Amino acid sequence: MKPPQGAHSASGGAEQSQFLTVLSRDEALRRWTAALAPKPIGRETVSLDASLGRVLAVSVAAPIDVPPFDRSQMDGYAARSADLAGAAEDAPVRLTLNAETVACGVAPRLPVGPGTATPIATGGPLPRGADAVIMVEHTDPDGPGGILARRPVPPGGNLAYAGSDLARGEVVLRAGTLIGAREIGLLAACGVAQAEVWRRPRVAVLSTGDELAQPGEPLRPAQIYDSNGPIVAAALTENGCDPVRFGAIPDDAAALEAALREAHATCDAVILSGGTSKGAGDLTYRLIDRLGAPGIVAHGVALKPGKPLCLAVCDGKAVVVLPGFPTSAMFTFHDMVAPVLRRLAGQPPRAEASLEARVPVRVPSDLGRTEFVMASLARTDEGYVAFPLGKGSGSVSSFSQADGFFTIDALHDGLDAGALAPVTLLDPGLRPPDLVIVGSHCVGLEPVLDQLAAEGVSARSIAVGSMAGVAALRRGECDIAPIHLMDPATGQYNKSYVPDGAELVKGWGRLQGLAFRAGDRRFESFTLEQALKRVAGDPDLLMVNRNPGSGTRILTDKLLAGRKPEGYWNQPRSHNAVAAAIAQGRADWGVTIRPVADAYGLGFIPILDEQYDFLVARARRDSPAVQAFLLALARPETADALLQRGFTPAERG
Repeated sequence: MKPPQGAHSASGGAEQSQFLTVLSRDEALRRWTAALAPKPIGRETVSLDASLGRVLAVSVAAPIDVPPFDRSQMDGYAARSADLAGAAEDAPVRLTLNAETVACGVAPRLPVGPGTATPIATGGPLPRGADAVIMVEHTDPDGPGGILARRPVPPGGNLAYAGSDLARGEVVLRAGTLIGAREIGLLAACGVAQAEVWRRPRVAVLSTGDELAQPGEPLRPAQIYDSNGPIVAAALTENGCDPVRFGAIPDDAAALEAALREAHATCDAVILSGGTSKGAGDLTYRLIDRLGAPGIVAHGVALKPGKPLCLAVCDGKAVVVLPGFPTSAMFTFHDMVAPVLRRLAGQPPRAEASLEARVPVRVPSDLGRTEFVMASLARTDEGYVAFPLGKGSGSVSSFSQADGFFTIDALHDGLDAGALAPVTLLDPGLRPPDLVIVGSHCVGLEPVLDQLAAEGVSARSIAVGSMAGVAALRRGECDIAPIHLMDPATGQYNKSYVPDGAELVKGWGRLQGLAFRAGDRRFESFTLEQALKRVAGDPDLLMVNRNPGSGTRILTDKLLAGRKPEGYWNQPRSHNAVAAAIAQGRADWGVTIRPVADAYGLGFIPILDEQYDFLVARARRDSPAVQAFLLALARPETADALLQRGFTPAERG
C-alpha cells in the first residue's frame, strides 16, 4: 500500500531518501486526528478519595437536598419576621424564649409562635413557625425568659433554606468535569462515595539518542542530560494522563525497536523525543511504521519551533515523536499533542489563567474588609461577564460553581453594576461555557444539557428566576432565558414577556399544584377552591411561599387574591425547598410542580398546566451553541426523557 503524502516506507532503501514533506499545522493536525479519531478510552469507578484530578464520565445528581433542612446561618434566635418588623435600637421588641435550644444535630421540638423565639446555633435546623433568625449581637437579655430584639430582620434573614445550595435531583457535576478539591467537597456534601470517571491514558515516554544521560549521572564527553523525558512526563500528568517512563534508549535499532514494541503493546499512546530529523543516524521514524497501520501521517510541520514533529497512528494508538530540542519539544507538545491527549483522557480544553470581566449587578461590601467574591463567568459579544455567586458562606456549590473570584478593596463599600473587574481563575484549565442560560431553573433542562455535554458543548445554567432572566437577556448577558410567567390580565404564559430582540421557543408543560403532606385530612379529597378557602380561614395551616419574581410566586399571589396566610413571608427560592418544608412538617402547604411533589411523596391538588419556555436572543440564534441547544430540545429522546420526569413536551412543527 502506498504511504500517504508526508509518510515514510519502512522498507529501508537509501537512508537519505526520506526527506521531510512539510505540512501546514492545520493539515498535519487534520490528518492525525482523522486517523486517530480521539475519544475517551474507557470508564472506571473510583472512590471519592481517589477521584482527585479525574474527569467525570457521567453526570452526578444530588441524591439529597443540601442543606437537607432550613437552617440558621448565625448564632441567634429563631423568630417570626413579623414580630421583628418594628424593632429598633430605641424601641426594642420583647420576645419570650421557648424552653429549648436548637444546636447542630438537634431536631427542634417546639414551634415558634407569635411573640416567641428559640435560641439557635449556626447550622441548627429552623423550628416550625420561624421564618428568620436575629443575630445574638442584635439582642439583649431581658430576664431569665426573654430577650429584647433591637433590629428588624426580613423574611428569610440569616437562613439557608432546604435545597437552597443543592436541590435533590439537580445535576451538581456534569460529565466532563475535572474533579478537584472543590468538587470532592461537593460530592461529599451530597453523600456520594464513588465517582464514575474516564480512565487516564497510560502514555509511554521514551527519549532517544546516544548522547543522553539521566539527571544525577555524570556526563561523559559529548553527552547532555535528558530533560525531555521528565518534562514530557510532567506535562502528561498536567493533562490528565499517566506517564510510563521508559528512560533514554540509545541509537541502536534492535534496542529501540524492542522498547517501542513494548511501549506500544502496554500503553495507550507513545511519545518519543529525538530521532525525527533527516539523517542516516535517525532510526525512529523507520521503526514506527512497523508498529501498525496506517503508520506515520505527518513528518514535518510548518512550525517555528517544531518543524521536525512526527505524528503517527499505529493500530489505533497515537505515536508521537517530538523534536529533540526541549523548546521545540514542549512547544509542539502543548500546541498540537496535548489537546488530542486531553480528548483521550476526557479532559476539557485548557484556557488562560486570568481575565477581565464586567460585573452586571451592584455587589455591596462592608467597609474596612477586603472581600473576595466568587463568580461564574459567561462570554458576551462585548467580553466576559462575571455573575457573583451569593449563596452564603455555608454553601458548597458557590465554590464549586465558581470559575474565579474578584476582589473588592477594604476602602470601598461595593462594586457598581457594570464595573470591570479582573477575575482570578480558580483553575488555569478553565474554558468559559459555550452557552449561557440565565432564568428559571427546571430539572427538565437536565437531559437537554446532558446531550450538549455529550456533543462537547459546554453550557452553564444560572438560576435567578424568570424575571431576572428576562432582564439578563435584555442586557445581553446570556444566550437563553427560561421563563414561566403568566400574564395576570390574559392568563397566557410567556408571550407578553418577550423583550425586543428576542423570540420565544416552546419548551414543555409543567403541572403546578398545591402540595401537602400525604394523608393530611385538611387537604385530602379537597378541590382547589375548597383548599384555598380552608387555608384562608385556618391560622394553624402554615404556608411556604416562593421568592418574589418567580413565576410560581406570581401564580400564588393571583390565587391568594391579596390574602397573606400564615407563612406567606417564608419564601425560599426553589420548588425543592417548598417541598422539603412541607415534607418535614415546617409548613403544611405550598405551590410547587408535580414532579417535585412526587419526589417528596406529597399530596397534590392540581392548579394548572403552565408553559416553561425559552427566550432566545435573535442576535445569537445562529451561533453553534444555541443551534445545538435547539436541536437537542427537538430530539425525540429529549421528549421521552421529559415524559419520564413528568413533563409534557411541546408539539413541534
